[in-house]
Amino acid sequence: MNRRLATDTDDGLLLIISGPSGVGKTTITRGVERGIAGSVFSVSATTRPKTSADVEGVDYHFIDDAEFDRMIEEGAFLEWADVFGKRYGTPRAWVEEQLSRGRLVILEIDVEGAKQVKSKLPESFAMFVLPPSEEELLHRLRARKREPEEQIQKRFAEATREIAEARRCGVYDAFIINDDLDRAINEAIALVNERRSGASSDP
Repeated sequence: MNRRLATDTDDGLLLIISGPSGVGKTTITRGVERGIAGSVFSVSATTRPKTSADVEGVDYHFIDDAEFDRMIEEGAFLEWADVFGKRYGTPRAWVEEQLSRGRLVILEIDVEGAKQVKSKLPESFAMFVLPPSEEELLHRLRARKREPEEQIQKRFAEATREIAEARRCGVYDAFIINDDLDRAINEAIALVNERRSGASSDP
């Protein structure tokens, strides 16, 4: 049991933010983190090699395959996934400690990860960020000028599949349309504050 700190509160909440590539979810996630006091961003564990640009404990917790296997066996992940042969997972103990201290813990994960987390922590609050339209999403993917058209089309196909699955699966408590970034961030913050005030006032 963690010793209670003076800053601890009883309105801890796990916030899941998902959305397709190019929709602006990372910018919205950072906006929510800045806009709500006591927010913490969950740092994933990964088996991918650390680069010179990576900071241990800030970008990721870098572990080897044996350690990752051990954590899976112990049920130490809220969710994990294999992405192109490298594995990524959300450590459960750290998240639960932060929740017990009343923090808003933010996870930016995909739909499959959100399903895993919701099955373990159904009281978590899940938001999915949508583009104003599929046409606008395709435009944003092209505007990044990062990839050839063939790769953009693959990302676009994956994005439309992910949006359909998010609507179908029943995991998400709210859908936010990112047609204006400031408005979308403010809407996300308002939804989180509403959920926390409702949860903390429950008997």
